[in-house]
Amino acid sequence: MRKKTLILMALATMSMGGFAENHVITTYGAQADTTVLSTGAIQQAIDACHAEGGGKVIVPAGKFKTGSLFLKSNVYLYLSPGAVLYGSKDKQDYIPVKPAFLSLRTWEATIQLIYGENLCNSGICGEGTIDGQGEVFVKRKEKDEGLERPHLIRFVTSKNITVKDVTLRNSGCWMQHYLACDDLQLSDLRIYNRATKNNDALDLDGCHNVTVHGLICDSDDDAITLKSTSPRMCENVSITNCVISSHCNGIKLGTETNGGFRNILIADCVVKPSNVAEPKIFGFRDGISGISIEMVDGGVLDGVVVSNIMIRGTRSPIFIRLGNRSRPYAEGIPVENVGVLKNVLISNVMALDAGEVGCSITGLAGHPVENITLRNITMDFAGNPDKIVAKPEEKEASYPEATMFGVLPAYGFFVRHARNVKFEGMELRTKNPDLRPAMLFEDVEDVR
Repeated sequence: MRKKTLILMALATMSMGGFAENHVITTYGAQADTTVLSTGAIQQAIDACHAEGGGKVIVPAGKFKTGSLFLKSNVYLYLSPGAVLYGSKDKQDYIPVKPAFLSLRTWEATIQLIYGENLCNSGICGEGTIDGQGEVFVKRKEKDEGLERPHLIRFVTSKNITVKDVTLRNSGCWMQHYLACDDLQLSDLRIYNRATKNNDALDLDGCHNVTVHGLICDSDDDAITLKSTSPRMCENVSITNCVISSHCNGIKLGTETNGGFRNILIADCVVKPSNVAEPKIFGFRDGISGISIEMVDGGVLDGVVVSNIMIRGTRSPIFIRLGNRSRPYAEGIPVENVGVLKNVLISNVMALDAGEVGCSITGLAGHPVENITLRNITMDFAGNPDKIVAKPEEKEASYPEATMFGVLPAYGFFVRHARNVKFEGMELRTKNPDLRPAMLFEDVEDVR
């Protein structure tokens, strides 16, 4: 009798408006046929789910094709095992959107496959796949990301967003861009993004309270990137337990830094070359850097902890740079101050099979990087038996990159314009004989 009563109560609850239901896209006319565009049917499912109080929009097993989709609050797009959502190869199937939030990347309307703005309690989940078919979107001009080539996922000024368990492949440019979002959780994603140029795996831009966990990334451009393309800091971010392959930079803070970075934790990650032997599109096959920490457009970087990182390959495993490119995030708003880079702890790092470049920690004359500690670091460099390298140029306004100075005058660490730098428990070695010293310091106060 008690069991029957509980069942009746459950059925009564389901009939109430507050019950979150599943909405299967085939019910609304979506077809598991990639010759048919199912954008309208999928959007109807999203809109109906939102109107009824939220829930899941189900993509069942099968292959579906779509153009731009607009998520709504309290709606989760769920990709069932065996489901593949393909992005259209026709640019006309993507709807340009200009967010209200002003940043370097929102001057113009952009196109993306899945978009959300001002959302709450939304996201993407399931064991299926989203494939942007981005190889058809060829880069034809500078800075056309999102303008001529679609992002795969973009959330702007949204809160409590979850993206988990899905496989993401082949975007037209950046795979995921989260701009000015709060309370963001990204976990257990499998990301393959080597379809065209500017194929970042993940871009966190001015976001607060973020956890990134368990990503497996293989990207042509930067893999996991923190940005600040507005005065809004990227802060309170935890990145853990990721396996990363990149032709450029494995984990990077920068290059856009107008607001800056605060309270960033990066731990228990592997950076390695890709296992896929296909022609590279951008960067270097072995990668440019494992960890890059950069401030070049004003802003403040204060409080970054990097620990327990395994790096194999890359031209320069660790790169820390304070420069003065001073790129504004909007027209008429000049960058008038050199940025600040301080309070960085990097510990328990092993870097094997690194190139001949070396690592660098550099500020500017009168603007040193401050309070940098490197502890328990083991690095194995290729070595350079043929050169005695001259002092690098300052390159104050140049684009920041770990290879920007060329081969450095120290095979381990070149440190310039810095204050309070500590090296504890360092082992630096080369495979080939090298005339350079392991470390070289210039304009450095209080180095230990």
